[in-house]
Amino acid sequence: MLTRPFLLHALSPLHAGTGQAAGIVDLPIARMKATGIPFVPGSSIKGVLRDARMSVIRDAGRENGAESDRLKAVFGPETDKAGEHAGALVVGDARLLALPVRSFRGTFAYVTSPLLLELARRDLGRSDLKLPPFAPGRGARCVGADCVCVHNGKIYLEDLDLPAQRSEELAGWAKLLAPLASPGEDLFTKRLLAVDDDTMSFLMETATQLDARVRLDPNTRTVAEGALWLEESLPAESLLLGLLAADRSRRKEHPMGPEEVLGLALPGEQVLQFGGKATVGRGRCRIVPVPPAAPGGGR
Repeated sequence: MLTRPFLLHALSPLHAGTGQAAGIVDLPIARMKATGIPFVPGSSIKGVLRDARMSVIRDAGRENGAESDRLKAVFGPETDKAGEHAGALVVGDARLLALPVRSFRGTFAYVTSPLLLELARRDLGRSDLKLPPFAPGRGARCVGADCVCVHNGKIYLEDLDLPAQRSEELAGWAKLLAPLASPGEDLFTKRLLAVDDDTMSFLMETATQLDARVRLDPNTRTVAEGALWLEESLPAESLLLGLLAADRSRRKEHPMGPEEVLGLALPGEQVLQFGGKATVGRGRCRIVPVPPAAPGGGR
């Protein structure tokens, strides 16, 4: 089975929800049970990729041809024919990699942590990427002395003030992620920060976007009774990392290898809508395949 990582870059607030909740936030985002890390379910990503490829075929007037059959070989047949064969593509959840957090200097920072980086390194299969060391206690690490978020030796994130230190380990991550997250002018490297895992857990709970939404009564043009709710989203500029995996095609008369399956599912960078609340501007994202490591640069 062949794997290919991908980066999901939120261009607008991203709401991948779990339905209603009993807490203060009526419509929270999906979080992993054990770690509390926000994620976008792989089933949602697979559906968006399939719809995007089908739209291309439909617009070209080839919906009933061989290209449609190849698409079914990759993603699986229609629901009413699901017993015919399995799809060749496996889509994993996209897990948070870096969260944009308001900063006293530099406007905002891309904030990650050793845990998030270790999980990403595992999915990327990169043994050459290092983790920033943290002694007991809170702190922040940046790539270099030109970090735009540092002020008098400290970094101020929301209500937190953290001592800043330079981290050589983050340079490798910046080299990998900057061309993906900020093609063209590099807005990423000077804003990349790593904080300790405890601080990151706090930010994942408090630095998401909350919007109060209402529904108006069409007759009175006032808020309908019981129609006020809080909706949570990952803020724009959030970065998530996921993994595509491919096996051979199982559809008769349409043999395809894993490389061809991955190429059809995600041929290159695309801008698509993920999650819910699309009609109010949520979920516009770049999805970018991560290039493989250079020879000798990983396992």
